[in-house]
Amino acid sequence: MTDGTHMDTDTGTDAGTDTGAVERAAARRMWHLLEPVHAVVYYAPEAYEEAAALGYGTGERWPAYFAWRAAPLGAAGAEEATAAFHSFSPDMVARYVPESWRIAAPDAVLAARTRAVARTYAALLGPGADTPGVAEAATLARRVAGAAVPAGPLSAANAALPWPGEPATALWQAATVIREHRGDGHLRALREAGLDPVESLVSFAAIGAAPPEVFASRGWTPTAWEAARSRLAARGLVDAAGAATGAGRELRAQVERRTDELAAEPWRVLSDDEREHLAKALEPFWVAAIGSGLLPGVNTLGIGKV
Repeated sequence: MTDGTHMDTDTGTDAGTDTGAVERAAARRMWHLLEPVHAVVYYAPEAYEEAAALGYGTGERWPAYFAWRAAPLGAAGAEEATAAFHSFSPDMVARYVPESWRIAAPDAVLAARTRAVARTYAALLGPGADTPGVAEAATLARRVAGAAVPAGPLSAANAALPWPGEPATALWQAATVIREHRGDGHLRALREAGLDPVESLVSFAAIGAAPPEVFASRGWTPTAWEAARSRLAARGLVDAAGAATGAGRELRAQVERRTDELAAEPWRVLSDDEREHLAKALEPFWVAAIGSGLLPGVNTLGIGKV
């Protein structure tokens, strides 16, 4: 991943001379701004309170996390959810997802999710959560979300939901559609690169996106991790110590480039000026989310590392 500057690190060319590189960099920059806007809800006390009111355990984040993210799919089974979530081990998904719908129906989870978003933003931004700037940001983000042709189950399911009436919650839903659209495109890029779910994580750790122990949150056993590392070594993608080889780094660069390429498509609905306007409007949300201390400093997405 790049930091969204004007240098296309995959080709070494100045992005200003390459329209495709400019679009990829713009999509990545907007992802960096939108990801905290989306993800902060998974860590917010208000969201834990809403989850507890439904009956979910809150001693760890996973019961609520799987419910919040999988609810748009309906009462999905473990196999469907595993395919949609991709990087989580099937055993981990199976521990949570079928149980989720025995605790609360997906529609009830979605209603609680909307309440959790509204309460989280109100806590983070105070009166700033209800301003004309938020409404304008929601309108622009919703246009992008509307242009995002569903790339997989999570983006399609979120795009099909009714839009909330409040600007702040509408902004979160738009950010979520855009985020899941990017994520579904990323899974396509990983499949094109011939990387299965655990190999995707091992290869990402190998380029320094995050330490391997951070990826342990995805539920893969040490045996599965080492087997994936051996498969990557056989392809010449990691060395004996598990670090990425030149070929491994190039493959991951191709994955990121392809992800940005697919993610750029819906952003074409906005002009450059509109995209800059949205970026400016998102700053208070981004600052509040990062400044809250709720988000982990090292994450499995590799933001700020790769």
